[in-house]
Amino acid sequence: MPKNKGKGGKNRKRGKNEADDEKRELVFKEDGQEYAQVLRMLGNGRCEAMCIDGTKRLCHIRGKMHKKVWIAAGDIILVGLRDYQDDKADVILKYMPDEARLLKAYGELPENTRLNEGIGGGLDEEDDGAVNDYIEFEDEDIDKI
Repeated sequence: MPKNKGKGGKNRKRGKNEADDEKRELVFKEDGQEYAQVLRMLGNGRCEAMCIDGTKRLCHIRGKMHKKVWIAAGDIILVGLRDYQDDKADVILKYMPDEARLLKAYGELPENTRLNEGIGGGLDEEDDGAVNDYIEFEDEDIDKI
């Protein structure tokens, strides 16, 4: 039987996720970067995202985030654009849902961006009033029919 020469198993590699709990300051885009919303995950550390400038790009999740920051469809991310490939980008940062709402409030994201928490497709503020899909008629409207 070989001796174990390592420092532990896969649970050690996962580590403790205590750093996510603390508040971090909001990171805005710089030149060569763009905001994007994940359309779908492709596997192998890649995802397809629709950038705010209207371009659909294949995004590669950087190694620092790989298996540590989980990205799902609908998440708002910050991508670094490539000078030599316009249809590909690199994921630099994933915004938490409250940070994405702040970006929208500051006007960094367009108003038509859907900020859904999770894949299930959460409701925006505009969709809350659409629960009642019936029309109320006044008495005089019924008489005209």
